[in-house]
Amino acid sequence: MRVIAGRLGGRLFNSPGTDRTHPMSDKIRGALFNTLGDISYLRLLDAFTGSGALAFEALSRGASHVTALDVDANAIATVIKNASQLALGGELKPIRVNAAAWLQTSPVDTFFDIVLCDPPYDDPQLPLIADLAGRVKPAGLLVASLPAGVDLTLPGAYGLVAAKTYGDASLYFYRREG
Repeated sequence: MRVIAGRLGGRLFNSPGTDRTHPMSDKIRGALFNTLGDISYLRLLDAFTGSGALAFEALSRGASHVTALDVDANAIATVIKNASQLALGGELKPIRVNAAAWLQTSPVDTFFDIVLCDPPYDDPQLPLIADLAGRVKPAGLLVASLPAGVDLTLPGAYGLVAAKTYGDASLYFYRREG
């Protein structure tokens, strides 16, 4: 796997190499970040980090900090090793935890400019994504990558900005009002 663009563009990193992770393709990852535009100095939550590809891409493109969550021990160990090889230091905070448990244990005043949700395709966890939307700052974004045909609707405080389908995957971009 590789970082597509930014200061780490072209740098390679490892995938956990198990069937528990579903790394987003370069094409879809590129489309996601091209749609986001300039993310310089923003704080992101990567709620289902898997390989860490979204976190690494965000940091490469200027995000100031990414909190990366995954319940799989192998995935988090791989993300930690890759972050060290990419010299990301304090820019990335990987945490081995289920996103639902993280919501219960993290301070309720922890908010992010962008919340990225790329859950396992066999378990989209739509109610959890809706709960994670509560951690988006006013005027911030929630981005969800879901199997094509799975629709995501968030409560009234969130407006759908864009929905794009790429083969078997759809990206939904919701902005929090405020």
